[in-house]
Amino acid sequence: MKATTSDIEKAAEVLRAGGLVALPTETVYGLGANAEDPAAVSRIFQVKGRPPTHPLIVHIGGAEHLDEWVEEVPATARLLAEHFWPGPLTLVLRRGRRVPLEATGGLETVAVRVPDHPVALALLAAFGGGVTAPSANRFGSVSPTTAHHVRAELGEGVDFVLDGGPCEVGVESTIVDATGEVPTILRPGGVTREDLEAVLGRPVAVPATSHVRVPGQHPSHYAPRARVVLVEPEKVVAEAEQAQELGHRVGVLLPAALAGASVKTHVVETVPDSMADYARGLYGLLRELDQRGCDLIVASLPAEEGLGLAIANRLRRAAGPRPS
Repeated sequence: MKATTSDIEKAAEVLRAGGLVALPTETVYGLGANAEDPAAVSRIFQVKGRPPTHPLIVHIGGAEHLDEWVEEVPATARLLAEHFWPGPLTLVLRRGRRVPLEATGGLETVAVRVPDHPVALALLAAFGGGVTAPSANRFGSVSPTTAHHVRAELGEGVDFVLDGGPCEVGVESTIVDATGEVPTILRPGGVTREDLEAVLGRPVAVPATSHVRVPGQHPSHYAPRARVVLVEPEKVVAEAEQAQELGHRVGVLLPAALAGASVKTHVVETVPDSMADYARGLYGLLRELDQRGCDLIVASLPAEEGLGLAIANRLRRAAGPRPS
């Protein structure tokens, strides 16, 4: 059942009382707390099992509120906010006094964005403040794109869940370091590098590492229970069938170019040819392969352009080294 006006008012009251609310955004569902309440923010880390040094994103109701949350807004940051907010773009700027260090992982920078979802925006308006909201799942696991995913994973750890339907973008926001003169992408996401370059009129780098800590940088992130193995597209079928013969219950994310190919494994899912559709469905596919009992997932990386860059980033993190 979709969130009603009374649901949104109740959620705002939960936030004011120091509780946690799961809210829909266009990217994924977030686990929200009053951004100015250190105790509520700390509870997010406890519920998710998230390291306290891992920063959160502060969601605000509009670009006009940005100056209330950061120390200064460089011209480049304001330009990006004007073009992409509301939307799946997060800006990293110098922390303002309203933001407690609990929300920034102890950093003097803060990540801020305006979500592009009517329920999220209605909640922010009803609440009248900022909401810290990382993805509403256990730390490192697959992000939720439906209210059902949130309830199944976090259960009673969430005080109230707002149902806004399936997320339209399906992967997290693009995070841009806007603290200096030259912006850089710290996490690829729903706003593409090409979109940013078109607005800025210059190339935008995507460094492999950064001195600025942001969400999604853990070596293993966005990961299903099954182990993820990445191979070249032309090797997906052979790799998957060999693993199945060795006793694994293999799930395959089959490239669209191989649609219809016969693959002798436990589960075969052909990924969409459209990168927007693939991004929207990626986390759902990973969850489904877990639910169908796969212990190994074989996939390939899409071309790293447009939303393919964000999908490739998520698959690499999902295939990263697991905690020992």
